[in-house]
Amino acid sequence: MARPGSDKKVTGRMLTEPEELSIRLATLVAILEEKGIVNKKEYESTVAMHLHEFSKATAFEELNEEI
Repeated sequence: MARPGSDKKVTGRMLTEPEELSIRLATLVAILEEKGIVNKKEYESTVAMHLHEFSKATAFEELNEEI
């Protein structure tokens, strides 16, 4: 992932890709909430539901592969 200003001296440690993506997404949600485009609590609730559904689906896939 291209990082703006990556040619400048870095004063902290390099972030992992998951850390960077998480920060980018959190920042985007905060900006959208400030502009009244999304409701952060509703977004977080919907994400939690989708993560749970995905987790269940992959658990069932793994279980089926074992059988």
